[in-house]
Amino acid sequence: MRDVGDVVRFVAGPPGARIVVYSVFGPEGVQRVLTARTGYRKDNRFYAEVRAVLGDGLLTSQDDEWLGQKQTLQPMFVRSQMDSYGAVVTEEAAALVDRWRGAAQVSLHPEMTRFTLRVIGRVLFGSDLTALVPLVERHLPWLSGDVYRRAFTPVRPPRSWPTPGNRRTRQALVELSTALDSLIAERRRRPDPGSDLLGLLVRGASDQEARDQLLVFLFAGHDTTSTALTFALHLLGNHPAVQDRTVDELDQVLAGRPATAADLPRLPYLNQVLKEALRLYPPAYATSRRVTDGDEVDGYQLPAGADVAVYPWCTHRHPRLWDDPERFDPDRFTPEREARRHRYAWFPFGGGPRACIGAQLSLLEAGITVATVLRAFRLDTPPGPVPVVPRITIHPAVPVPARLALRSG
Repeated sequence: MRDVGDVVRFVAGPPGARIVVYSVFGPEGVQRVLTARTGYRKDNRFYAEVRAVLGDGLLTSQDDEWLGQKQTLQPMFVRSQMDSYGAVVTEEAAALVDRWRGAAQVSLHPEMTRFTLRVIGRVLFGSDLTALVPLVERHLPWLSGDVYRRAFTPVRPPRSWPTPGNRRTRQALVELSTALDSLIAERRRRPDPGSDLLGLLVRGASDQEARDQLLVFLFAGHDTTSTALTFALHLLGNHPAVQDRTVDELDQVLAGRPATAADLPRLPYLNQVLKEALRLYPPAYATSRRVTDGDEVDGYQLPAGADVAVYPWCTHRHPRLWDDPERFDPDRFTPEREARRHRYAWFPFGGGPRACIGAQLSLLEAGITVATVLRAFRLDTPPGPVPVVPRITIHPAVPVPARLALRSG
């Protein structure tokens, strides 16, 4: 960004099969792309591949279909629901700590994946999804990588061709769909389908529509939060002074009792830690649109039909916005410093009308979980940044171990 500017046209691939992407890095341009009410659509090749795998749920639908889905699902994510969700997270975080007692070391990412899957199962599906863990661990990373590879490969075989990759993707979708269909069928047999996400879908959607939404929330509801928790705990284990300061705040506010949703507004430093972790390791590291009629962004003309992408990973490291951007420093997010920064200098949950519907739930889950873990254990993690692999979201490219030491009291 320092060398190439805030809007860059990238061209990749051989003649006749080239991919052209206009990449926007400055916060003013990001705001234009994400908040424009018209002119930017999820019609590009990336979202075509996401639809092929995850169906036409809230992440990929558009126009009146998307608006109807959002209106149906929004009641599940309003602030008044957070206390009940927080109670589930508090209970599951306590169970996580109990499982870790006696362990000298854990591998953070698989632990956080199983944990967030349990939470999302109870909160949104009303079910214990433990039985789904092997399917999720085996298939979702492959599906996410398959979407990424096909979206950015200039020449891609049709999905109907029996290539090894297509066969594996088809088998993964069959196994996941079968498991989700069982959840839907069991819920339809109940006299009262309930008021959670699955209950809402059973009341007003076909089996196919319900399956598409469940697959989206199964993926997005646990994958992004598990990654965020993995990196937050890794960074805390790398920075003992930050860890100690966070624990001091927790001891003062909680006075020995478990963390709940109501406590989070009174834990400003913990919230700063989470925001800084999301700055350095935003799980949804990029998002894209197609420009329908052409537009001007930061003084550059984007032609009609152009693919445009914005990158939290890059904007969160923009040297114009962040001093020493690779350094972990939660004090970047004091209220005073946040007020001086552009609204779209930090956007791990996207922005505008298509911002992540589950952002509040994700922050709630991360806050209670980090608080619970830190009050039980001192963490020590290997120094330095963790290499990542890009899929639909980022994942650690290597194991992320953490040594545990029980805190006294």
